[in-house]
Amino acid sequence: ALSATLGEPVSMLIPDVVGVRLTGRMREGTTTTDLVLSLTKALRDYGVVQKFVEFTGPALDILSLPERATLSNMAPEYGASVAFFPIDEKALAYLELTGRGDQVPLVEAYAKAQGMWRDDRAEVVYSDVIEFDLDQVEACLAGPKLPQSRVPLSTAPQSAEAAIRENGGDPAAEPADGPIHDGDLAIAAITSCTNTSNPSVMIAAGLLAKNARAKGLTAKPWIKTSLSPGSRAVGDYLTRAGLIEPLEELGFHIAGYGCMTCCGGSGGLRDDIAQAIKADNLSVAAVLSGNRNFEGRVHPQVKLNYLGSPPLVVAYAILGTVLKDITTAPLGDDADGNPVYLADIWPSAQDVEAAIRDNITQGLYLDRLSRPEDANPMWDDIDPGDAGAFDWDDDSTYIVKPPYLETARRQVPFPGVEGAAILAMLGDNVTTDHISPGSRIQEGSLAGDHLSAQGVAPADYSGFLQRRANHEIILRGAFNNPYVQNEMTPDRRGGWTRYQPTGEETTIFDAAGRYAAEGRPAVVVAGTGYGIGSSRDGAARGPHLLGVRAIIAEDVERIHRSNLIGMGIMPLQFPAGTTRKTLGLDGTETVDITGFGGTITPGQTAQVRFTKPDGTVIETDVLCRLDTAREVAWFENGGVMPYVLEKFRGANAA
Repeated sequence: ALSATLGEPVSMLIPDVVGVRLTGRMREGTTTTDLVLSLTKALRDYGVVQKFVEFTGPALDILSLPERATLSNMAPEYGASVAFFPIDEKALAYLELTGRGDQVPLVEAYAKAQGMWRDDRAEVVYSDVIEFDLDQVEACLAGPKLPQSRVPLSTAPQSAEAAIRENGGDPAAEPADGPIHDGDLAIAAITSCTNTSNPSVMIAAGLLAKNARAKGLTAKPWIKTSLSPGSRAVGDYLTRAGLIEPLEELGFHIAGYGCMTCCGGSGGLRDDIAQAIKADNLSVAAVLSGNRNFEGRVHPQVKLNYLGSPPLVVAYAILGTVLKDITTAPLGDDADGNPVYLADIWPSAQDVEAAIRDNITQGLYLDRLSRPEDANPMWDDIDPGDAGAFDWDDDSTYIVKPPYLETARRQVPFPGVEGAAILAMLGDNVTTDHISPGSRIQEGSLAGDHLSAQGVAPADYSGFLQRRANHEIILRGAFNNPYVQNEMTPDRRGGWTRYQPTGEETTIFDAAGRYAAEGRPAVVVAGTGYGIGSSRDGAARGPHLLGVRAIIAEDVERIHRSNLIGMGIMPLQFPAGTTRKTLGLDGTETVDITGFGGTITPGQTAQVRFTKPDGTVIETDVLCRLDTAREVAWFENGGVMPYVLEKFRGANAA
């Protein structure tokens, strides 16, 4: 996005295109969320990183455009560069429904001219084809810390029990007195772009809430509940259908429109809840309808994070725990003392379809589109000023003039990297949330202490994402997610490392500062799946500020790889079969990166030499993941921003 904003072309290697042929029909009691979580696991298992995915097959006939969008929108979670459906009559019907019928002739003509119109008679050649039967999809969650970790509802308790044991707890122990216990929900959130813009699951959530209230059920009082639709039209049709009231009675009030809990905007927990979690080292849960559930993302104190459909979010808020089988355990009792089960309140597909048909009309969308002035008066009231450039406020703790043009390092000719320290040695599936948290800033953290020193009260710390334009916060958050595990400090999680050569245990922030004072570069070594998750640019800016010159990993996720290059950090990939473990690395090594001869060519092989304190040398070839000439140019200039600035200077000089 930064590259495009600066007018740069986005280059890539021509990708494989994988066809996903959808057949069959969804079973009663399953939702599009169950389908996309099942697809996410299947496509991660197959491997579609840096590939295009095109959905095809007869099941397209029964998938609405919002349902198709649900499947495509989780492309980052299953690793694809893009996932798309061919344009057809259903897409045109959606444009008509949402008040954009004037665009239909152009869209249809363009799609047909470009070969993007759905034509089941045409012979389409894919790099490979995956068959996926919708009949096999069952109700499920995904978690407790990866979107691809699909868990059938009936086995969710076993998943939670295993995670609690992994965190040092005992799910079988008698709960101590307190407001919350292991496995209890702390957060239940209907949130994110993927599910809250899909009427079928939003209406289902409202109908389930209505049925639950008719049975006298309530949400557990200690759970933080919220509803944050992706569009104001969602609030409109839930109100029209009479479903907002039962949702609100269960605590699901509209908190706003857009990314919230899914991106770490869950806010604080009740004081007694937060204190109990900390005092007893509890493993509490969140169930949310978002895309992502990486460690520490939803809330720093919530260790078990499960993705599920909006109606399941409501049901779990009533049940109150992930340690019970929601398919067989009673959610509560009705007014006569009879147990009420999930099946008793789950809405039928016919009821959902009827509510959609009766309440989601073109008039609803046209009415919303006719009132743009109601969208966000607070945003509209901001005075941008009339200066030619941004007027930096020296007292701001949110927007601070960044140093990135000053810290960029021009690297032409590129001499390699000499005498680097290993700042962190990380395992598999290190997410961008591990590298650069997006969650609420905690009191006593490096970022929190910095804000306190600036006169900010803990209640006003807000979150890392809200302060992402403050590089001092990005710097102090880098690799400082409380759940990140540096293998150099196996007994301590969070942003810790060992300063070399003394082996002293210290924070990554402190060690990086000491290396910088010595003029010593740093590198990070990791396993497979480095940088999965959000495209978060802070996950490249933070390491840059820490002095990291290269990431050496088994593989680097597509978007993060590009962001690293954009900040002048070189992504290097171990050859197949070679890992930090097969090389016997422990983080005490000094690292030299050679083999460039001053000139970098796209996709070239380089050499890395690891020298242990006793003088033992371990060498390996690595693949330099600067894949295109444009990426080489960005890297050599220290990143995309200095590259563009240099172009501006050249143009002005001419």
